[in-house]
Amino acid sequence: MTAQTRFEPLVDEPDAPGAGGRVFVVLEGSVLVAGDRVPLLGDLDGVALARRLVLGRLGGDLYYGAELAEGAAAPPGLEAVGLRELHGVVGEPLWGIAGRASQLLRWDREHAYCGRCGTPTHAVPGERARRCPACGLDAYPRLSPAVITVVERGEEMLLARGTRFPLPFYSALAGFVEPGESLEECVRREVREEVAIEVGPLRYFASQPWPFPQSLMVGFHAEYAGGEIVPDPAEIVDAGWYRADAMPYVPPSISIARALIDDFCRRHGVEPADTAPLSAS
Repeated sequence: MTAQTRFEPLVDEPDAPGAGGRVFVVLEGSVLVAGDRVPLLGDLDGVALARRLVLGRLGGDLYYGAELAEGAAAPPGLEAVGLRELHGVVGEPLWGIAGRASQLLRWDREHAYCGRCGTPTHAVPGERARRCPACGLDAYPRLSPAVITVVERGEEMLLARGTRFPLPFYSALAGFVEPGESLEECVRREVREEVAIEVGPLRYFASQPWPFPQSLMVGFHAEYAGGEIVPDPAEIVDAGWYRADAMPYVPPSISIARALIDDFCRRHGVEPADTAPLSAS
């Protein structure tokens, strides 16, 4: 990524914003887009906004996130599109900026009042924080760390279909990190709880910010160490071992789960598997 395309986060409005300001307008977790599916608006005159935050710079343009005022309708000619649908339309890193806008606006809204004493809060200059003027409590954006793991057994990988999956695909095992738990401990616990097997050595793969709503996904490959698959019916519909050349439907390219699966397939000389159809079953 070149300096011209690297996103530079900002927390304060620049003294000299310059030309080219662009805004991601959020409505109930979706992003407003024009008829050409472009979610970038340069003119918000007359649009009722509840809040507006500077996000940062990309390629010389200054980006903002804005949220429509409660009860306000989308301006004529615009429609609300979910973040998942937006992926592939705008590409990276614009999709990442849209996710950043959605998460920060939600945080700003939910911390408009102090969680300790109920006093209205205000933004802290130079920081991404809101401060209570009465009791001094600071509120910062919070992330929920989660692990996502592909378990490998020789030429096979373990994939599962979760009870909450909106589409008919199989994916890697995942779960949130608990207080006092390391990432590695979380991997072993989640695999044990969801499919009743044990894993051995772990290999870090990559991480991904995940705005559904405010997570950080940390990906691992894990080696199978023993046990038989017994799915937890509260979490898993079905689970099994799959070869790279005989895969079920897998998640779309939006997710780190797909990157983990694609990596396994390519290491075994096979092109990635098919994405699940965009309809539930």
